[in-house]
Amino acid sequence: MTLFQKIVAREIPAKIISEDDESIVFHDINPQAPIHVLLVPKKPIPRLAEATEEDRILLGKLLLKAQVTAHALGISQTGFRIVINSGRHGGETIPHLHLHLLGGRPLGWPPG
Repeated sequence: MTLFQKIVAREIPAKIISEDDESIVFHDINPQAPIHVLLVPKKPIPRLAEATEEDRILLGKLLLKAQVTAHALGISQTGFRIVINSGRHGGETIPHLHLHLLGGRPLGWPPG
């Protein structure tokens, strides 16, 4: 089980913002911005590079959930960033696809 699957199963605590049948949203334990939350599908997809056509609807729902979450957290008007790390060189640390939603301050480019 991945760390995220353990959070979904409530084996590991998390500061949960919202949850539905397909995903869970919670605060990152190592925030890189004043607002840094993770949007995690309950279906364990190892990484974006391994998503399939079957995952298309779920991926779209995650992006729309990011929009709703940004609004709820008060950053939809000032702006936010969505990050998906895929693979070792992409910065992936947990083999379970997830979106980082960051905001609450100006975010520079390039990101690091």
